[in-house]
Amino acid sequence: MLKNIRIFSIFLMIAALGYISRTTFKVKAYYIWEFFISNNSALVTMDNAFSANTILREGNGILFMETTDRMDPPSLVLCAIESAARVYPDRPVVFFMKGLENITTEEDEKRAKQQFPTLSSYNNVYLFPLRMDQLFNNTPLKPWFDKVNPKTEVYWTHVSSDACRFAMMWKYGGIYMDADVISLRPIPQDHFLAAEHFTSTSSSVFGLSSHYQLTWQFMVNFVENYRGEIWGHQGPGVFTRVVKKLCGMPVFNSTNDVMCGNISYFHPQRFYPIHYPSWRRYFDVWKNLPTFNDSYALHLWNYMNKEGKSMVPGSNTLVEHLYQKQCPTTYGYILRNEKTHI
Repeated sequence: MLKNIRIFSIFLMIAALGYISRTTFKVKAYYIWEFFISNNSALVTMDNAFSANTILREGNGILFMETTDRMDPPSLVLCAIESAARVYPDRPVVFFMKGLENITTEEDEKRAKQQFPTLSSYNNVYLFPLRMDQLFNNTPLKPWFDKVNPKTEVYWTHVSSDACRFAMMWKYGGIYMDADVISLRPIPQDHFLAAEHFTSTSSSVFGLSSHYQLTWQFMVNFVENYRGEIWGHQGPGVFTRVVKKLCGMPVFNSTNDVMCGNISYFHPQRFYPIHYPSWRRYFDVWKNLPTFNDSYALHLWNYMNKEGKSMVPGSNTLVEHLYQKQCPTTYGYILRNEKTHI
């Protein structure tokens, strides 16, 4: 009886807040609900005892995702995840996959990970299903998602990926990385954005706490300025528009990072020392290998790779050296002529 009264009181409080401010209500109500759930653990069913919420409860996860039904990720994806697992051994590395069946127990998750031999030996790697309809709940993205027709979208895989990264960051916090980003060394800040080049903000790597107000602004901008037919408008476009509104376009006078408000804004060298027009350089043989001493990770621009270039063992290319050093298990798997591709 007391529990029912308490639940009813909470909902009355949330409803009352709606008359104060529609925008702030959406954020505050979410905090209230999260607080209510965290203090009423008896309401959480046993089915949810092992979930992404549990694994990512500390807000320090490294987040990857696959927004298609593909269940045979190419070697570059496996390398990206393995490299993160090695660089961040004390942090959970979570791969959300749209094609994955529901996981409600630890045994379910272990069985799922056995499908990926190169990842199964890493205890800090976890696989969970990506359910967009659930992920977008209680965010500005839900009304958009309910109305959008994926069949008429030109870039649905990419647009849905853009939306998911915002919702995941809002819900879990941590560091998001595209699945073609190979980690080199730990990123020293928890709250950061990064320049892709001097006039554009990256959407491939960023880090924020859960329920961070800036993430809410990203989602609002995503919906209010939605143009799914324009490549990059919902990804780097959202980041760039919001950053310009907050602090203008940050200016770099050296290779040092700058600040945008109270958030670190990284120099392009941190993730993009090789810019997209030169993406083939990753598949070239270098006389002197670059050290990438100013970089935390490398974005390999897989979307540009229409030619299907791959890491070939024995080629002595830059990408082969990266595989050997940053994802040796994946490299060894390819060497053993197992069925994997980039």
